[in-house]
Amino acid sequence: MSEPASSHDQRIAEAIRAACIKTAQQSYEHAAADGLCDEGAWEVAIDALRSLDVAAILHEVNTGKDMRVNE
Repeated sequence: MSEPASSHDQRIAEAIRAACIKTAQQSYEHAAADGLCDEGAWEVAIDALRSLDVAAILHEVNTGKDMRVNE
């Protein structure tokens, strides 16, 4: 029996939120460590969010297997 759609949707949303937070934090910290100002580091973080592989996150939620390579 499959789980209710709302529970599955919640898991997807939580996984994407967690990936966005992790990606933004890591990208910002790396950019700042490389000497970028706050605004530049923020731009790097936003670019990283734009390139986030949402399909890989969905695959991980649906199969339990982590397919992301940029960890």
